Amino acid sequence: MAGITYEDFIDLSYDPAAADLVCTFRIEPAAGMTVEEAASRVASESSNGTWAALPTGEGFTDMGATAFAIGDDESGAADSAGTEIKVAYPEGLFEPGSMPQILSCIAGNIMGMKAVDSIRLADCEWPEGLTTSFPGPQFGSDVREEIFGVADRPILATVPKPKVGLSTETHAEVGYEAWTGGVDLLKDDENLTDQAFNPFHDRLVESLAQRDRAAEETGEPKSYLINVTAGTNEMLERVDQVASEGCEYVMVDVITTGWAAVQTVRERCEELGLAIHAHRAMHAAFDRLSHHGVSMRVLAQIARLVGVDQLHTGTVGLGKLANEDTVGINAWLRDDHYGLNDVLPVASGGLHPGLVPDLLDATGTNVCVQAGGGIHGHPHGTHEGAKALRAAVDAYAAGRSLEAKAEESPALATAIDEWGTETPR
Repeated sequence: MAGITYEDFIDLSYDPAAADLVCTFRIEPAAGMTVEEAASRVASESSNGTWAALPTGEGFTDMGATAFAIGDDESGAADSAGTEIKVAYPEGLFEPGSMPQILSCIAGNIMGMKAVDSIRLADCEWPEGLTTSFPGPQFGSDVREEIFGVADRPILATVPKPKVGLSTETHAEVGYEAWTGGVDLLKDDENLTDQAFNPFHDRLVESLAQRDRAAEETGEPKSYLINVTAGTNEMLERVDQVASEGCEYVMVDVITTGWAAVQTVRERCEELGLAIHAHRAMHAAFDRLSHHGVSMRVLAQIARLVGVDQLHTGTVGLGKLANEDTVGINAWLRDDHYGLNDVLPVASGGLHPGLVPDLLDATGTNVCVQAGGGIHGHPHGTHEGAKALRAAVDAYAAGRSLEAKAEESPALATAIDEWGTETPR
């Protein structure tokens, strides 16, 4: 009787089929294990193998993965982040449209295998069949024009600070000050949901009332990214409330919530015509270590497939958070992938008006720029802080320098005096 062994999961002459999902890993083999031996075990454990030779016979369909490339070059040399390997997975291994099942294969048990000291899922090449089994974003970057009528500048968002602890009334008032100062979006932060000091439904109603007031006074559309994160059934109830009150968006903590829940919310949001703003809280538990876990690039790919419209992707090292491949991630979110809508990248974390030119030089203007302390920490308060950020962005869109704009914008001049162009830590 035929059997399956580790040697069946590595073939350096294999040419992946168009329908294969190809994953790039970086691995550090355990002591006494060659890279080839470790690669075969990665492919085995993530598909249909195990530590013992397995007998097969009738009633068996081979869904084995194949490790087919080892090393960054022909020498297969390793660096401090391990050795790159590529593994091809047959399309039939996966349940179409089920992100949890896919991740249970390509980022499941292999993350804890003793055959490797570390392993990082660095990138994926998604085949057409698997890609199109997901809905992708409903709006993507079209939210700029469809909701705000904006095409030539980034849309702007802010989180009231302190991000938790404000009463409902104060939260909404901060939103009004920011909106009338020139910000487009008020946003909850990741840990504000339905606490006693600021209940969800009360915050929704009062914030939208201030939104409408600000829109009428400024003549500009405004909206609110309210955090619906909860258990799946409760999230759906909150999504329904958001739609019934006339808001255009929901915000979801996509990683802590889980991809299956995000897929369910995406279905409901399409029924109701709502856009999804994805907060990536907990992402660093997967992607911060360069040699282990799942890269932010892959997390962003997953977010696009399951259908978020906006996603936090970093600040190209200009803000307070650790540097990452923001430019490369943003490019993947914008590139065509079998007709999926794109995702609007969100730059957030330690931004202020003085950083706007360098940020937009790196990201372009088809983004959302979010500032918290860089608005509310302005010496003259939230309204002036919002005016300063809007002035910096408007200057960039018009091809003008910050210094020239500051001559006619006292709010921007004060912000530059306060923070200059330095990045916070």
